[in-house]
Amino acid sequence: MQDGNSTTVTGTLERLRGRMLIGGQWRGASGGGTIPVINPADGRRLSEMPDGTPEDVNEAVAAARRAFENPDWARLSPTDRERLLHRLADLLAAHAGEFAELETLDNGKPLKLSSRVDVPGAVDYLRYIAGWATKLEGSTLDLSFPRSADGGYHAYTRREPVGVVGAIIPWNYPLMMAAWKLGPALATGCTVVLKPASETPLTALRLGELVQQAGYPDGVVNVICGRGSVLGQALSRHPDVDKIAFTGSTGVGREVGHSVVDRMARVSLELGGKSPVIVLPDADAKAAIAGAAAAIFANQGQACTAGSRLYVHRSRFDEVVEGVAARAARMRIGAGMDPDTQMGPLVSDRQLETVAGYVDIGRSEGASVVTGGQRLDREGFFYQPTVLTGMAQSARVVQEEIFGPVLVALPFDDPDEAVALANDSDYGLAASIWSNNLTAVNRLAPRIRAGTVWVNCHNMLDPAMPFGGFKLSGHGREMGRAVLDLYTETKSVCVAY
Repeated sequence: MQDGNSTTVTGTLERLRGRMLIGGQWRGASGGGTIPVINPADGRRLSEMPDGTPEDVNEAVAAARRAFENPDWARLSPTDRERLLHRLADLLAAHAGEFAELETLDNGKPLKLSSRVDVPGAVDYLRYIAGWATKLEGSTLDLSFPRSADGGYHAYTRREPVGVVGAIIPWNYPLMMAAWKLGPALATGCTVVLKPASETPLTALRLGELVQQAGYPDGVVNVICGRGSVLGQALSRHPDVDKIAFTGSTGVGREVGHSVVDRMARVSLELGGKSPVIVLPDADAKAAIAGAAAAIFANQGQACTAGSRLYVHRSRFDEVVEGVAARAARMRIGAGMDPDTQMGPLVSDRQLETVAGYVDIGRSEGASVVTGGQRLDREGFFYQPTVLTGMAQSARVVQEEIFGPVLVALPFDDPDEAVALANDSDYGLAASIWSNNLTAVNRLAPRIRAGTVWVNCHNMLDPAMPFGGFKLSGHGREMGRAVLDLYTETKSVCVAY
């Protein structure tokens, strides 16, 4: 940690303490309450954020509505929207070190991950989506209505911003998720009320400062803080929010979806996963072992795409499982700010309890612990990287999302069985196949019910690739050209002449 960044981060923590952004003003919660922000590496108070109320939601939504209808924003040219997003991306890049430290202190992930993945990923996405601001287009239509001798009809479609967007983001990749929501909303001309997770508000708040510095009109972006059960519910049910963009657990996503559909607003849901990693008999064992370990233990397993189910051909099962377990046992676990740390703490004491509880359930269901399976006896919310075998496909640890560094491994005997096991899940977010047999891969990939299928890699996300899930993993697609559909309405215009 560099001294310059440390000084900057300390100042940021003090400046943002107990404040949120509504209508261009930094202020506390209307009720005056605060919630502690905890450093997961030691369990101590890092800062505090406002304990927002439904009244704060009302004010933020009203500010976003005024900004949406304000000519300063509504009549801004596509080129100007593009330039603003590039300016925001440039500011984020200029403060990359500060944002990486804030993300690591807040979330617990290793600083090298924040520095190499989270911050650059957010910058790259903002730059990618900025280009789409000038490329929104409709089409002309040749109608079949009967025409008079000297007249006819001209018809065309146009893409218009959906309006006020309520964006609710999770705690596992706070900065990247904020960029994924803000980018397309701002590119298409929407305004936003951004609600970060109560565990990890810091980078979203700091990004709010950069939004102002970039020159966005007041109220175009609002950042509210508080408990999800209060603010998330109020935002989802608010009659003046035109669309909810939610990323988080399937359970909460269902509640959000019901609230939004009840009032016929727009909604996109990027939810949980239980992603299979399928290792075919011809796979490069060294690559598959390294890939499977990274798929589950990166970000402490706190990723919706985490490769938490490992299915290996029986002829290679022992070799691959032992290899992954050996890597897990060697991992250096520590505070994210330690440059030698390979896996940091879980985000909260509650998440630690959840993960530990699932491993206990796994043992009760007949699972054998190949490695790990214990909390670390130290300050903070640390759990060992864990590999389980011997349980049935129907076991809860196989079927339910744990959202931690816990891998379940089962063998298969033929490709049909691998497909059946992989698809035997309520989730369908992602999967990976490890093989050098292109024929086998091309036959398998279309049969996997998942929004993304990687081959000989896992967790490779690019701004140009649409991302989203099947089944209980949600609906709608983030990133790529497809994301624009989530933030625009198509209007048909018919002109008689």
